[in-house]
Amino acid sequence: MRNPIRIGVIGGSGVYQMEALDNIEEVVLDTPFGAPSDAYIVGVLAGQRVAFLARHGRGHRFSPSRVNYRANIYGFKMLGVEYLIGVSACGSLREDIAPGHIVIPDQLFDRTHGRKLSFFDDPDAGTDGLVVHVGVADPFCPMLADICYEAVKATGAPVHWGGNFVTVEGPRFSTKAESRVFRSWGMDIIGMTTTPEAQLAREAEMSYAVMAHVTDYDVWHESETPVTVEMVVQTLLSNTEVAKQAVINAIHRLDGVGASPQAGALRDAIITNRAVVRQDVIDRLELLVGKYLVQK
Repeated sequence: MRNPIRIGVIGGSGVYQMEALDNIEEVVLDTPFGAPSDAYIVGVLAGQRVAFLARHGRGHRFSPSRVNYRANIYGFKMLGVEYLIGVSACGSLREDIAPGHIVIPDQLFDRTHGRKLSFFDDPDAGTDGLVVHVGVADPFCPMLADICYEAVKATGAPVHWGGNFVTVEGPRFSTKAESRVFRSWGMDIIGMTTTPEAQLAREAEMSYAVMAHVTDYDVWHESETPVTVEMVVQTLLSNTEVAKQAVINAIHRLDGVGASPQAGALRDAIITNRAVVRQDVIDRLELLVGKYLVQK
């Protein structure tokens, strides 16, 4: 893309409603995987062009199960994004991680079902016949996670570095039995959207990290009220200014940064013999695999 936008932010609408955001424009994209959740809000922040996207669409129109994660991530790739910051709500599974705190997780556990977890080998998307096994031992980019941690820390808000983030299918909240099992497994926070965002960002060779805003104690805590929508919304609203400032701080810290450490994530991940990959699949996914499969 001409004049690529190297930094992206995906989260709620309040995150990009910033007075500091200048030269704002809306960019509507179509992708090989359909339409993203909404138009991308592009502007200049801290001297850098940044693209924002409302994960669930403005007005929260898509449930976690219906978000078109592939289109969202692919759209960021079309814009040239290399560093993608996720801002999300989560529940706490630990006593010491209280509502109002922010967690920068370093691990991810997938308990979703039925979601499209890859751009590749999907007949419905016309990408069948190209198999990719991308590495996600560390699902969040350590470099970007460090930047996010320092960015939140600079706001003065209570922040935790590291943690196991379990993604459930939703849209319902957990039962007490489920919440207790997740705690027994060593999970620290629980949410509904980080899978497959993290995995798709890795396939798109982007750095990805999450600022997870704790809104509740899920349902395991005996002396706290089980999570409700009202509880989540109220905590998020009270944290809006912290979320905005943390994003601004992170963008400042990304000024002049080099290429994403994940820029070669697919180099050794494509297992299908180039000779048997259909040309239409290569053409459709050239943005992702062109540098590996397009013959010079």
